[in-house]
Amino acid sequence: MSESTITIKGQTTVPQPIRDALHTQPGTRLQWTLMPDGTIIVRAKTKSILDLAGMLKAPTGKKVRIEDMNAWR
Repeated sequence: MSESTITIKGQTTVPQPIRDALHTQPGTRLQWTLMPDGTIIVRAKTKSILDLAGMLKAPTGKKVRIEDMNAWR
């Protein structure tokens, strides 16, 4: 179990074993989530939305025109 202290400015240092496990670098953003039961979840935002590019394959089969997709216009 790792531990850190919050400074008077509200800052803390993420312990080295945690940084190593998350493969973080200077500038890595952390997302803090407070759960209803008081549990805090901290996630390292190590990926960009751009990392998802090319992840999905284009569907094969029936093609739909853009005009048909936007039928409400």
